[in-house]
Amino acid sequence: MKKFSVHTGVALPLDRANVDTDFIIPKQFLKSIKRSGFGVNLFDEHRYLDKGEPDADNSQRPVNPEFVLNQARYKGATVLLARDNFGCGSSREHAPWALDDYGFRVLIAPSFADIFFNNCFKNGILPIVLDKKIVDDLFKEVNAAEGYTLTVDLPAQSITRPDGSTISFEVDAFRKHCLLNGLDDIGLTLEDAEAINGFESQWREKSPWYFNKPA
Repeated sequence: MKKFSVHTGVALPLDRANVDTDFIIPKQFLKSIKRSGFGVNLFDEHRYLDKGEPDADNSQRPVNPEFVLNQARYKGATVLLARDNFGCGSSREHAPWALDDYGFRVLIAPSFADIFFNNCFKNGILPIVLDKKIVDDLFKEVNAAEGYTLTVDLPAQSITRPDGSTISFEVDAFRKHCLLNGLDDIGLTLEDAEAINGFESQWREKSPWYFNKPA
């Protein structure tokens, strides 16, 4: 998993509450368990004007010029500004995979669905919960200034606006540790690799019969 420390990126405003995981990545694209390749279908039903198919050449599909992801001023955005209850609906892990594959590293909203929130941390994305009034202010600022960027400092737990003012945010200490060190569930297990290998060696010595079973 990618480490997260300090990130600066253009902010994109998705001004819609209750964005569910089918909105983020529609069900017809959930045919792979690889974590890559989903970015081209992020927000598919609103990003394109036709109905997407899993094997379609997305470069040839007509895009919706009204959808925020397709607007030139937000090209290359890596910070997603959202509304209440972002990531609700089914618990598909493909949703954070699609956001990450597109390039989003930070999500900011007044609230997130619980399972989606947890899945973000496990996939190297930092979801930040801020007071609704602060989020409202950020939406206004992003809409008013093209190329609006935010710097998110995880060690300091702060967000820096273009004018230099900062916003503090809370994050669970364990999740912070995992992001800073790029540790997913497998990575956390491997931190104890020496103890695990030691246990296996002792088990082999104490119970050799278990490891010498006839084929």
